Amino acid sequence: MLVLAACERKVEPEAVRPVRSLVVQAHLSGEPIALTGQLHARDETKLAFRLPGKLIERSVTVGDTVKAGQIVARLDAATERHTRNAARADYTAASAVLDQSAAAERRFGNLLKESAVSKAEYEESLRHLKTAHAQVDATRAKLDTAEIQLGYAELKADADGVITAKGAEPGEVIQAGQMIFSLAHQKGRDAVFDMPAQIIRAGMLAQQAVDVWLADNPDIKTIGHVREIAPQADASTRTYQVKVSLDSLPSGMFLGSTVVGRLRLQMATLIEVPFSALMMSATQPAVWVIDPQTAVVHKREVVVARYNQHAVVVASGLLSGDRIVTAGAQSLYDGQKVALLEGESGGR
Repeated sequence: MLVLAACERKVEPEAVRPVRSLVVQAHLSGEPIALTGQLHARDETKLAFRLPGKLIERSVTVGDTVKAGQIVARLDAATERHTRNAARADYTAASAVLDQSAAAERRFGNLLKESAVSKAEYEESLRHLKTAHAQVDATRAKLDTAEIQLGYAELKADADGVITAKGAEPGEVIQAGQMIFSLAHQKGRDAVFDMPAQIIRAGMLAQQAVDVWLADNPDIKTIGHVREIAPQADASTRTYQVKVSLDSLPSGMFLGSTVVGRLRLQMATLIEVPFSALMMSATQPAVWVIDPQTAVVHKREVVVARYNQHAVVVASGLLSGDRIVTAGAQSLYDGQKVALLEGESGGR
């Protein structure tokens, strides 16, 4: 009788647990990087005199807008002016001698035709004329040089722009080539960032689009493209200077403004899953993947790229089209059969 009772005992059917699920989809994404930098002029000129001398006038200061060709400073040019005046006097004298020599040559030429003078006398007048011509050319060259040197006593802006720095005050004796002003050219602006070495990779930033906005007003924004990457890291910070050329310059973005630049670096295939789908296995995060043929769940470890505000970004471990459990993950075991809740059999 005991044997009969044992044979008649019914085997309990395996419990099928209803679960919520979704089918994951992969998408290409780049890791967003945000950096703080400053707005600089694309081109900046150090304005300097070509002559040493005493600075007697500085007609602009930092922050002033200037036009190309505008005089921004002057040196005491007394010496250059005296040199110019002397060269002008020499040129005037040489020109007078040339006129006299030309008249003498014409006169001797006419007399030679009448045989009133010898050929040697005429040739002597011709030599005097050639010498006078050479003297005029020499004094003209000296006068031109003196005029140029005198012009060097005036410092002019070489482009439209804004004065961003000054290097001398009136009364100072300055050297040739010493910076008097720094001029930021009006055309072209760069957002300049110092980037860590680990995100400078071959070709990764070339022509990369960058979102740029004011640090204190994100509504003032524009787009730029990476145009220059320093070939060598800064010796002290070990960062690389990256210049981003702005496609347009919105109102309110001034030179020296602190800006934020956001760019996406290396593209990768990523999958987002809800926080509720994630659990911990022995060593790393995992999810339950549902076999579409048997409706059985299997634990699969995943690599998390990052945690966003509303989801977990998975870098590897899942494939596009995998169906995962999104609710009830903590109460399942490997190999358990599950039932999809109504309305989830075909997709997300």
